[in-house]
Amino acid sequence: MESTSTRRSGQALLIWGLLVVAANLRASLTGVGPLLDQVQADLGLAPAVAGLLNTLPLLTFVVLSPLVPQLAARWGAEQLLGGALVVLTLGIALRWVPTAVGLFGGTVLIGAGIAVGNVLLPSLIKRDFPTKVGLLTSAYATVMGGVAAVASGVAVPISEVAPGGWYTALGCWVLFALVAVLLWLPQMRAPRRAAQAIRRHRLPWGSGLAWAVTAFMGLQSLGFYVVVTWLPQVFQDNGMSAASAGWLLFLFQAVAVLTSLAVPGAMRWAQNQRALATICSAVMLLGYLGLFVAPGLALLWSIVLGLGGGACLVLALAFMSLRAQDASMAGALSAMAQSIGYLLAAVGPVVFGLLHTMSSGWQAPIMLMCVAAAGQTIVALVAGGGTVRSAADQAPDRVPSPGY
Repeated sequence: MESTSTRRSGQALLIWGLLVVAANLRASLTGVGPLLDQVQADLGLAPAVAGLLNTLPLLTFVVLSPLVPQLAARWGAEQLLGGALVVLTLGIALRWVPTAVGLFGGTVLIGAGIAVGNVLLPSLIKRDFPTKVGLLTSAYATVMGGVAAVASGVAVPISEVAPGGWYTALGCWVLFALVAVLLWLPQMRAPRRAAQAIRRHRLPWGSGLAWAVTAFMGLQSLGFYVVVTWLPQVFQDNGMSAASAGWLLFLFQAVAVLTSLAVPGAMRWAQNQRALATICSAVMLLGYLGLFVAPGLALLWSIVLGLGGGACLVLALAFMSLRAQDASMAGALSAMAQSIGYLLAAVGPVVFGLLHTMSSGWQAPIMLMCVAAAGQTIVALVAGGGTVRSAADQAPDRVPSPGY
C-alpha cells in the first residue's frame, strides 16, 4: 500500500507541475505586443499581418479546445498535456528563427500547446484535488497572470541588450517551457487508476448553465483582451505619454494578480459564487463607466479594472470545475467555455478598434464594453451556482459545496 508520505510527495510534485505549466500559458503571448513595432520593421510586415501574431493563438484556441476532451480520453490527460508542452516548446524555439515563417509557424504551435493546457488544467484539478478547486485555481491563475505581466515588462529590455534583439526576447522563454516538460515527466510515467481516468464526454451544448458559464468566460476574456490591446491608446489620446500609459497597463495586470489571491478567501464564506461573481462583474462595469465619464482619472480606472478583472478570471476558471459533476464533465465544460470564450476574445479588440475608427473617438467602443460588462453581471447570477450534468444523469441538480 502506498504510504502517506509517498502520496503527499506525489501530490506536491503534481501541484508544482501544474503551477509551472500554468506559468507557461501566457508568457509567450504577452511578450509579443511590446515588440510588435520592432518585428514589423525588421520583417517588413504590414500592420494587418503583424496583428495576426496576437489573433492566431486565440483562433487556435477556438479550433482545438473542443477536441481536447476526446484526445485526452484516447491518450490520457497526462500524456496529452506532456505532448502539448513539447509542442509549446518547439513553437517558442521556432520563433527564435528570425524569419516570418518561423515567427508565424511558431505562433501556431504555441497556440496549440496552450489550448490543450487551458482545457486540461481545470479538469485535472477537479479530478485530483476536488476539495481544493478554488484555492488551486486561484494559485494557477495568479502564477499565469504574474509571469505574463513580467513577460510583457521585460520583453523590450531583453531585446535591447541580448544578441539577436527581438527574436531572442521571444525565444528565451523556451528555457521556461523546458523546465515545465521536465517537471511533468513524472506525471506521464505514473500509472492512473481507471476510476481516475478522464473519460470522453460530449460537450454540454444543451445545458443552460453551461451556456451561462461559457458566456461568463467569454465576456471576461473579451474585456481582458480589449483592455490589454487598447487601454494604453485610450490613455495616450487623453494626453498621457506612451511610457506612462504602458506603466498603467502593467498596474492593471499587477492589481489583477493581487486580487486573484484574495478570491479563495472570499469564496470560502459562501455556499455558491453568485454574489461574488455579480459584484466583481459590477466592479468591471464601474471601471468602464468611469472611463466613459472621466477618462482623465486613468490611475483610478486602471486599479478598478484590475480589481474586477483579476477576480473574474479566477471565477471563470473555477466555474469550469465547480459547475461540473466530475472531472470528465469539467473537461467538456472547459472545452466548450474556452472555445466560445476565446472566439469572443479574438473578435472583441477588432470590433473595439472598428468602432473607434467609425466614430473617431473612444466613447462608442467604451460604451460597448459597458454593455458587455452589464451582460456579464447578469450572467454571473446563473453561472455562480448549480451543477452541469450529463444527459444520462437524470438526478435533480444540487448546489455543489464551495470546493475547498
